[in-house]
Amino acid sequence: MRAHADAGRRARSFDVSPLSLPDKRSSRVDVLRGLAILSVLLLHFSLTYHLADGPWTVLIPAAFIRALVNNGNYGVTLFFVMSGFLISSNNLRRFGALSAVRLSSFYAFRFARIVPPLLLALAIIVPLGLAHVPSFDNVQHAEPLPRSFFFVVVLSVLTFWHNVLMEWRGYFNYCLNIYWSLSVEEVFYLTFPLACLLLRRRALIVALCVAAIAFAPLYRFWHRDDELFFMYGYPACFDAIAFGCLTALLSADVSIGERQGRVLRIFAWLGIAATYLAGIDRHEVFGFSIIALFASVLLFGALRSATAPGWAARCLAWLGRHSYELYLFHIVVLGALRDLWPRSEIGASAKLPLLALFLLMSCALAAAIARYFADPLNGWLRRRLAPT
Repeated sequence: MRAHADAGRRARSFDVSPLSLPDKRSSRVDVLRGLAILSVLLLHFSLTYHLADGPWTVLIPAAFIRALVNNGNYGVTLFFVMSGFLISSNNLRRFGALSAVRLSSFYAFRFARIVPPLLLALAIIVPLGLAHVPSFDNVQHAEPLPRSFFFVVVLSVLTFWHNVLMEWRGYFNYCLNIYWSLSVEEVFYLTFPLACLLLRRRALIVALCVAAIAFAPLYRFWHRDDELFFMYGYPACFDAIAFGCLTALLSADVSIGERQGRVLRIFAWLGIAATYLAGIDRHEVFGFSIIALFASVLLFGALRSATAPGWAARCLAWLGRHSYELYLFHIVVLGALRDLWPRSEIGASAKLPLLALFLLMSCALAAAIARYFADPLNGWLRRRLAPT
């Protein structure tokens, strides 16, 4: 009887009806992902070409433009929330319980999705860096680092400690340094399923997430004067992922109606916009946690929505569906543009056409890589590594 009761409690804690989970592909989740990648693209373009400096500031205040384009690291926080949410909800749907995850299948799926496009990006960036093309080379204090340093850099990217290398060495590679966020996500992919298998009980998994949420602001407070730590460190980012995990667990148990969802979405969008525009500067400690909280509310409120998105949302959803390829390869496009047309040679009137060219080229490259390389390899590797 006791064993039966324990089994029943475990079932109530972990087993999830497929009907209680969101669809495998939510257009509203893709919209949020598209908004996140767009903020990253605008940030990286503006860091090179200073979008806040131009004739359009006569119509739009420069302070507003800076707030809009210079806080793209909050977009990475949105990605972390969605990673925690999607990994947890997909595992609940696939295995019925976080503690029942099959490591071989989980790691095979992650490998198939992440590694082939990443290897392709490295195969483009590293040879250009070895040829000392400026935006692709390892440089510190205006001096190129030895070519052998690329071995350390590539190793750090592929073994998920590139952010740690940046904490040691500072910024040294225009193109590759943006891959710090992959290290954060992939350490989560490696450790979270193991933690679920070891902890097993839902209460302990929730406690682990709460601990990550509580510790992150403390870590950022201790390192608030060094962005290499308060933005890129593992403890600084895991709270956003934990918010996503908790949202997946909550959405599996609690269902809301369309009206309640609409109210939550409006509240969350207002919160995200206010936090984003307030900026990272002077909000290093709690800003990332706050935007992660609002993103979680948005995800929870959007899951059961039956409203068809408009054309603008469909455009953002397209960006969201290609966000990984965009993240990997937009920096290749931008690195080439900044070497061909340095900021000193670009007049203010040319910045918006160049931005449009950058976005168009990045989207075209991402779409081609997804269609003809990443997606076919993803499917083939999944069939080979984790046959059902």
